[in-house]
Amino acid sequence: MTGSASLSLADLRLLVESGDIDTVVVAFTDMQGRLVGKRVAAPHFLDDVAEHGVECCSYLLAVDVEMNTVPGYPIADWGTGYGDLVLKPDFATLRRIPWQPGTAQLLADAHWPDGSPVTVSPRQILTAQVERLAQRGLVAYAATELEFLVFEDSYRQAWATGYRGLTPGTDYNADYGLMAGARLEPLLRDIRVGMTAVGLRCEGVKGECHTGQQEITFRYEQALRTCDNHSVYKNGAKEIADQHGKALTFMAKFDEREGNSCHVHLSLRDADGTAVFADPDAPHGMSALFRAFLAGLLDTLPELTLCYAPNINSYKRFVGGSFAPTVIAWGLDNRTCALRIIGHGDSLRVECRVPGGDVNPYLAVAALIAGGLHGIDNDLTLPDPVTGDAYRGDLTHLPTTLAAAATLFAESTVARKAFGDDVVEHYLNNARVELDAFNTAVTDWERVRGFERF
Repeated sequence: MTGSASLSLADLRLLVESGDIDTVVVAFTDMQGRLVGKRVAAPHFLDDVAEHGVECCSYLLAVDVEMNTVPGYPIADWGTGYGDLVLKPDFATLRRIPWQPGTAQLLADAHWPDGSPVTVSPRQILTAQVERLAQRGLVAYAATELEFLVFEDSYRQAWATGYRGLTPGTDYNADYGLMAGARLEPLLRDIRVGMTAVGLRCEGVKGECHTGQQEITFRYEQALRTCDNHSVYKNGAKEIADQHGKALTFMAKFDEREGNSCHVHLSLRDADGTAVFADPDAPHGMSALFRAFLAGLLDTLPELTLCYAPNINSYKRFVGGSFAPTVIAWGLDNRTCALRIIGHGDSLRVECRVPGGDVNPYLAVAALIAGGLHGIDNDLTLPDPVTGDAYRGDLTHLPTTLAAAATLFAESTVARKAFGDDVVEHYLNNARVELDAFNTAVTDWERVRGFERF
């Protein structure tokens, strides 16, 4: 968080005393990348929660997307009695939420009642990788580019219709289009202004290829702060859309047209803030450290894809000629590659194009750091960049299903070394739960294909 948007605990106390703030939202990000938590009465927050934290059920890190209790999670099941986690506030994230009257919000880290961290919590997973970088005198900076589809229907209307027959916010491909985007500007402006008010540095908004598709981008920050801001933005954009009587979705692939991406940009600096990826005398202007880091990303893309594409639907996005990647490749300003190198000098960075809008940012950035450190620690050699159309090259494919990605993740020594066996097994179970749910579901596609014809 930056600038005047941040609140100190003393600021909050004054706002509560004046009656300007009556509610404090204590939130953390679950496995699915959603903000969950409690709305706490502001006086109670000041008297108790600020110092001790707030309790919540441990099942928040052991349920499926429908909030169903499911087996396979040692941290929380019927045998453990589904005890409590303690959410300990991170006061660096305290801010007002202008689209919710009288409300402040801050993010929290999940701990056990004995004070030990919940290692499978997404924010803790990223924090551990940031600390690995710090041990080498390095700091990661990141930015995420979330795309979403806007619909004229409200969320409750969309739910009532089973998400069928929705009216898109625009009627045709309005990529970079200003006139069609102006129709959505009342909503988009409220999102931009709201995010600026909570401390995100908004860069701009543009139309995308799909009907109703938009992208709002924000300036880079240190990696943990970027992921915090990503979570606040994603949740806030939905709340603001709901207030407009509209709905928006970040799902990776809503239909057979273009999906929603979430390109992740990453660079490293040293402890003094000096960029370390550039070397004007080296090939492509890339330092030896950057080349090894990128080689690690390339080498680990298949086994860490589960961190970039966590859902069944994620893999529907990987279609040739769609600007979503399909193969393991890197290139210089080449949008057909999974890893695209852009920028010059201090702005030189890698853009990972694998994640979709459904990604959990903490897991994705943690995986990028883990993969890059694997390349540095093993002094991996970077192959030549791919030129031209990577879709048509004879290159290794990304995993094409959640099941394939889960198998590679399970076998990954890099993942187990970087994250620990407990984290790997936790997220493998999440994948198994989703696969089991999908494999037992009967879809509309099956009914249309088989009701009369079979």
